Amino acid sequence: MAGISAGSICWFEEGITDSYGDQLEPIKALGFLKGSNCPHYDGEAERRPAYHRLIETGKLQSGIAADDGAAVHFIEQDLYQAVSSRPDAKAYQVSFAGKIIESELKTKYLGAEI
Repeated sequence: MAGISAGSICWFEEGITDSYGDQLEPIKALGFLKGSNCPHYDGEAERRPAYHRLIETGKLQSGIAADDGAAVHFIEQDLYQAVSSRPDAKAYQVSFAGKIIESELKTKYLGAEI
């Protein structure tokens, strides 16, 4: 399974989308992977704060966010690694425990070093 943007969200239980209106909203997905997903984490100014707000208010579960150019690789239900096509693209585990906790995942750059 693979996907970019909504194609990434669809594999999780839920995610954040702007496909159905003018605002970023939670959406239910297929649920093959636990939690939520947020693509375009660094690519759209409102993505990160909206994702944080939706997790903080309980409208979305904790989950995985990925910058543009980053992807997450799962084996079965387990996160195996984060990879990127841009040297500075990252992926994050985002959760709430009294405050938003954003943990940068070790991300393997797949391009050639210059």
